[in-house]
Formats: sequence, C-alpha cells, structure tokens
Amino acid sequence: MAYQQMASLYDQLMVNAPYDAWVSFTEEMIKQTGKEAERIADLGCGTGEIATRLAERGYHITGVDYSTEMLTHAAHKAEEKNLSIQWIHQDLTKLTGLFEYDVAISYCDVMNYITEPMDLQKSFHNIANCLKEGGLFIFDVHSLSHVEKNYMNQTFAEVTDEASYIWFCSAGDDPGEMFHDLTFFALEEETYKRFDEFHHQKTYPVTFYKKILKESGFENIKLFADFSTKVNNVDENSERIFFLAEKRSG
Repeated sequence: MAYQQMASLYDQLMVNAPYDAWVSFTEEMIKQTGKEAERIADLGCGTGEIATRLAERGYHITGVDYSTEMLTHAAHKAEEKNLSIQWIHQDLTKLTGLFEYDVAISYCDVMNYITEPMDLQKSFHNIANCLKEGGLFIFDVHSLSHVEKNYMNQTFAEVTDEASYIWFCSAGDDPGEMFHDLTFFALEEETYKRFDEFHHQKTYPVTFYKKILKESGFENIKLFADFSTKVNNVDENSERIFFLAEKRSG
C-alpha cells in the first residue's frame, strides 16, 4: 500500500516540493471566485505540509488521508506549531462524515492514485457531499502527455546522506496508467535499512474528469496548468493540470 513505510522519509524526499505554490494557488482560486472560505478539507493531506500552511493563514482545516503513518507525522507537525487541525483516517472512495465545507482541495497527484473510473466517480460524489452549495473543489492530476513523455519506462534515483531511492516507472495496459517500483535506503543509526514500495497511478483525459465532475454535482469547471492562475491555459506541454469546480446548487 502506498506510503506505508515511506511516510518516515516523505518529507526528506519532498523537501523541494512546491507546497507554497499549492497554498498560493488555493487562495487565488478562492479570490477569483469571490467566495467566502473559512473551512477547508485537505483530501490526501499526507504529512500535513499544505494543511499546516493553510492553518497558519487562519483557515479551519481538516486533513484526510488513507495512511495512518502519514497522519501521525502530520499531527506531530501541527502540535509542534500549536495548530488546531482535525485529522481523519479515511479512504476517499468511502469518505463520509464531513459536511458544509467551503473548499475541498486534493493536490500532489492524490487523484492519480484512484485508478478505477467507478472509484473516481465515488470519490467525486463523496467530495460533493462534504461541500456546501457553491463550495469549491480544487485538485490536480498529471497530464496524459506528461506521463507518457516523462514518466513511463523511465528510471529515477536520488542519493543523500540520510536516504536514497531507485525508482522504476513502467507503463500499464491502459493509456495514462503507470506502475512505480521503488527501493529506498534509509539511514538508521550507522547502517542503512532497505524497504520497497509499489505504487499504481493512472491519469485520464481532461474530458473524462469534466464528465464525472458534472455527473457528481459540480458546475462552472475551469482548468489551469502548472500553477498558472490564468484560466483555460492547458496545452500539449502542460505537465500538471488543475481543476476548479463549484458544487451545484439545488
């Protein structure tokens, strides 16, 4: 299962991740829509880097993740910063118990880990249920062209004093489907411990995401590319596609 053992190394490996850009994008989307936003659900919150940043800006945050290990790290981080954040262990395909949120966000490829169309539709439906009418759903996915050009059948590696990894990415049977075979070496005292993880991701055409968003109760769907806040600027060179949708009234 994704991120079980990797949780302890995740922040080290993601030290250069654009967390501030995700936070800025979220606030810009709220501003562009003219919505009042106080309560935000961070779905697939990981170790809480985005959630804690938003909490520091005064939002009331709930972080949801399927990995208890990730949530443990997130809770510890929030406690160190004296932030009051609710952490919930749930699968997005079975998400329940959240109501009347102003905004739901899901970043850093979370939706790419939901690989079955029916599960993705269930997740979108559940997310709609947790939002108030007119509430915002903002998420990102890898573009199909980015996956095909820059991930499939590639090998990646990184070495630091504390940890290293070797990452093999292979193509699946369907367009946009890929499997990640990862081997990690983490420093524990004076020796390195090895562990392995196997991840499965899939991305779909923009038209498919828009279709199931509409079927799940969303409207006013807008697209953005690579953290740009200029609407509908997605093209064949876009790597990360952002979706902004509003929960339909009535």
